[in-house]
Amino acid sequence: MSLLTPSCHLRGLLWLWPLLLLPPPAAPGPLDRPGIRIRRPVTRGPGGSPGRSPAPASETHLGATRDPGKVGQGICKTRPLDLVFIIDSSRSVRPQEFTKVKTFVSRIIDTLDIGASDTRVAVVNYASTVKIEFQLQTYSDKRSLKQAVGRIAPLSTGTMSGLAIQTAMEEAFTVAAGARGPSSNIPKVAIIVTDGRPQDQVNEVAARARAAGIELYAVGVDRADMESLKMMASEPLDEHVFYVETYGVIEKLSSRFQETFCAVDPCVLGTHQCQHVCISDGNGKHHCECSQGYTLNADRKTCSAVDKCALSTHGCEHICVNERSGSYHCECHEGYTLNADRKTCSAQDKCALGTLGCQHICVNDGAGAYHCECFEGYSLNADKKTCSVDNKCVLGTHGCQHICVSDGAASYHCDCFPGYILNEDKTTCSAVEEARSLISTEDSCGCEATVAFQEKVSSYLQRLNTKLDDILEKLQVNEYGQVHR
Repeated sequence: MSLLTPSCHLRGLLWLWPLLLLPPPAAPGPLDRPGIRIRRPVTRGPGGSPGRSPAPASETHLGATRDPGKVGQGICKTRPLDLVFIIDSSRSVRPQEFTKVKTFVSRIIDTLDIGASDTRVAVVNYASTVKIEFQLQTYSDKRSLKQAVGRIAPLSTGTMSGLAIQTAMEEAFTVAAGARGPSSNIPKVAIIVTDGRPQDQVNEVAARARAAGIELYAVGVDRADMESLKMMASEPLDEHVFYVETYGVIEKLSSRFQETFCAVDPCVLGTHQCQHVCISDGNGKHHCECSQGYTLNADRKTCSAVDKCALSTHGCEHICVNERSGSYHCECHEGYTLNADRKTCSAQDKCALGTLGCQHICVNDGAGAYHCECFEGYSLNADKKTCSVDNKCVLGTHGCQHICVSDGAASYHCDCFPGYILNEDKTTCSAVEEARSLISTEDSCGCEATVAFQEKVSSYLQRLNTKLDDILEKLQVNEYGQVHR
């Protein structure tokens, strides 16, 4: 009997062990706040488009258990996802606790339909540095995935949650890394698990991730900061923020995520055939709705855009363009720009944007057209943009004092203004009156010199004649005297 007693006590303790791992009912967590309870998530249409599902009858506490195989009354099939786990392995996470995190990840993988055309899984490990353990395209079966998860080692440094989300967004959720593109309508989901307060900013980077179409779930453990979890998670927060007291019970959340990812109606299974939005009405029923600016067609599935341009009330001067939102905007014909009123159009002044290749002058022709012209003395070349000189006179290097006269493309001569004559250098000019005075002065000097010379010669000749006459008279006298003698 003494041997049986310890055995009975041991069986009792083993039976109570799951309950001992749960947080005491009366003791609140770090914050008595949303996230300690989990609601069934909003049903989503293909590509993660929001749908609406009936509210559950009651909320489910973390301590409650449910057979994962019975979720959705046996008709559960997980929808295809691009799923990235972002796990905190900072110094505060002890080795045994990190093992619990890996078990949590493996159990979620167990609940999913894994495959290249089903759910793809990647893991981002982070502390003060970030390491992508494997990408979405690395493994396509559960066994390989779980083995890879089991090999992950903690980084054991700080807690850079913002950097981890950014790395997941920029490197894990890419087509090159195995994520499927927008046309595939495969939701992108990230589950971040942490036990501390981020040492960097998470608000802005998480907002960018959500804006990029990534649905963020935040799981906090022990000392996790609830405000940081709320900053990271998607809306509604009570469906995306989870909290557990210890890593010992984190595995309990795996069934909750199976419920989250389980498709139990046509809107999630993708069999609804709604062109835009599928709305779950509960009990496997649904109806289709259209995006803003569209109306549901008679088939109650497809949608047609509301053509506001056809109403002729748009006021667009040139072109009315319908938008997907059911609105419209105005555009202009080529060569015109839209005015500030966003309706009327004005012809573009292309020359105002620059010379557009014209070497000399750009001339606007209106309606977005233009042509090039050249300065005076130049002519437009065959390319209709550059100019060639017509004559050398326009270059200003001719040296003519008054007028340069072009004799062709390569020749010219100088001319003078009226009242001037060209000098012998063929470039400078002199006034006509000045030239005449010079000529008159030279002529008058020449005449006086000639007259003076002539008078001087006449005087010499006269004196010479006089002397000759005297000589002749003396000769005659002598001759006559001799004769008479």
